[in-house]
Amino acid sequence: MSLRIAWASLFFLVSLGAAEKKLPIEQTSNDVIEITATPIIDKDEIKQELGSDLGGDIVLVRVQVRPVSDKPVKVSLDDFLLISGKDGQRSEPFAPSQIAGDTALVLTPQGAKNGIGGNRPKWSGIAGPFGMGTGSGSSGTSATDTKVESVHSDKPNPLLAVLKEKVLPEKEITEPISGLLYFQIAGKFKPKDLEFHYKGPAGRLALRFRP
Repeated sequence: MSLRIAWASLFFLVSLGAAEKKLPIEQTSNDVIEITATPIIDKDEIKQELGSDLGGDIVLVRVQVRPVSDKPVKVSLDDFLLISGKDGQRSEPFAPSQIAGDTALVLTPQGAKNGIGGNRPKWSGIAGPFGMGTGSGSSGTSATDTKVESVHSDKPNPLLAVLKEKVLPEKEITEPISGLLYFQIAGKFKPKDLEFHYKGPAGRLALRFRP
C-alpha cells in the first residue's frame, strides 16, 4: 500500500511540474510589457506578406509589444528568441540587411567573420542579395567552425525595402508597436512545436503558439 501511495505522490508531483511549465498561448505579460505573437510559417503566406518566400527555412513572427506602465521600454531585435521544442534549434531574429543586403555571405572553413557576430544568428549556407541560403539559422555554435567572407553586389535588392518597412522597430517606446521578426528554423515542424521568448530590459517572458 505504501508503495502505491509513493508512486501516486510521484505522479502528482510530475503532473504538477508539467502544469507549472505550461506556457501561455500567443500572449503574455508582466508589470512592464505585454507581448502578443503569431507565427507565419506557410511559404505561400510568407510570399503574400513579403512578395517572396525568402527561399530558406524562414519563419515570420508577427509581434506586438505594448507597455503596461508609464515606464519607457527599449525594444531591440536581440530581445527575442525562437526555440524549436522538436529538436532544440534556437534562433534570434535576422536584421533585414542580413537577409537581403547588398553583400553575399559565403561560408568557408575556419571561424566566423564579417558582420555575423555577437548574439546574431549564425549562417550555415550562402546568403545572396536576392535571397537566403539553406541550412540552420541556429545561434548556437556549429560542429564545424566556419569563416564568413563577404562578396559585394552593386545590384540593389527591392526586397530589402519591404523587410525594413515590416520589421519590428528597434526603439524606446511608451506606446504599442508591432512588426515582423525573421527567424530561421530548419526542418518540418508545426506552430505548436515553437516557443517564443522575450529576454529584454523588461524581464523575461515566454509563450507558445496555437496548433
